[in-house]
Amino acid sequence: MDFLAGIRGPDFVMLCSDTSAVQSIVTMKQDEDKLVPIDSHKLFAISGEAGDRVNFTEFITANVRLYAFRNGVDLSTKAVANFTRNELATALRKSPYQTNLLIGGYDEHCGPSLYWCDYLATMHEQNICGSGYGSYFVLSLFDKLWRKDLTEADALNMMRKGIEEVKSRLVVAPPKYIIKIIDKNGIRVVDEV
Repeated sequence: MDFLAGIRGPDFVMLCSDTSAVQSIVTMKQDEDKLVPIDSHKLFAISGEAGDRVNFTEFITANVRLYAFRNGVDLSTKAVANFTRNELATALRKSPYQTNLLIGGYDEHCGPSLYWCDYLATMHEQNICGSGYGSYFVLSLFDKLWRKDLTEADALNMMRKGIEEVKSRLVVAPPKYIIKIIDKNGIRVVDEV
């Protein structure tokens, strides 16, 4: 029962995921970090089957780094999101990856950006987004509380309220969550709930 959530502020992106690794009805571990760095200023929040999740993130991350190495230029968050969407669309017709993901990043010239992408290669840039059963509870809350001049403290408060809502209302709510921020200084862990 993966849960992902994202909030874009004026100069940052905040991503949250649960830390449970689950197979069928068995919890394998409670410290799985599903917020995977692509580079110093881009981050995947990814859900799905463990094998697909790890394989796909390693594939995308390696190709993004290869592009930067060959061309001497880092890809923008938008370019990484479009590359990711294209790879999901290509795989959909062969051997699809069962992953849903959020892509957050901060670019020097464009600022923060947040993309939602599902296993069918549907992609959209958003200010707030979520994935998993928990998103049914938090998206309306985030929609109500989000504003253009959101501060990091306000976003963290929103995220904590969302996590509390998931914990109190979702029958199969994961017990632990991790929250990270991407801004001009890079990626950092803000909280573990």
